[in-house]
Amino acid sequence: MTMTPAELQAQESTLELLNNEAASRLTRQSDSLAKIDTKAVFLIGFAATAAQFLATHKHHDVLAYIAFAAYAVTLLTGVQTIRVAEHKDLEPRPMIVAHVRSPKSQVMIELAASRASIFEMNKRRHELKARYWAVSLWSLVGGLGLSTVALLLQT
Repeated sequence: MTMTPAELQAQESTLELLNNEAASRLTRQSDSLAKIDTKAVFLIGFAATAAQFLATHKHHDVLAYIAFAAYAVTLLTGVQTIRVAEHKDLEPRPMIVAHVRSPKSQVMIELAASRASIFEMNKRRHELKARYWAVSLWSLVGGLGLSTVALLLQT
């Protein structure tokens, strides 16, 4: 789609709005995903390291096996946390193509409606992610406690 210079001039404020919105949405999306992934990977790595440590030392068998089960829960729910990390976001190209010739007020209404819908979809994902994160964290804490007791009882 090509526009004449006069058309571009007339649509300048709308194009600026669309461009800024697309850029800020992509930045927020990237930041959010990076933070979530970092936290989940940290938990997974810590649980894997703790399980390896326990496996290489003398331990009370029953408590150690329960600790290994807790670490397995940590690993599984940590992976689920990462898997649920997909977020809906505004698709810049279709948005721009659909609204490049629209008046600024119409674009603002469409963007607001899209943001509200996307927010609701992502809110459900965030709630699910938070539940997985909590299970992962508490199972890691439980596994560490059990590991400590299993190691102390053996000495």
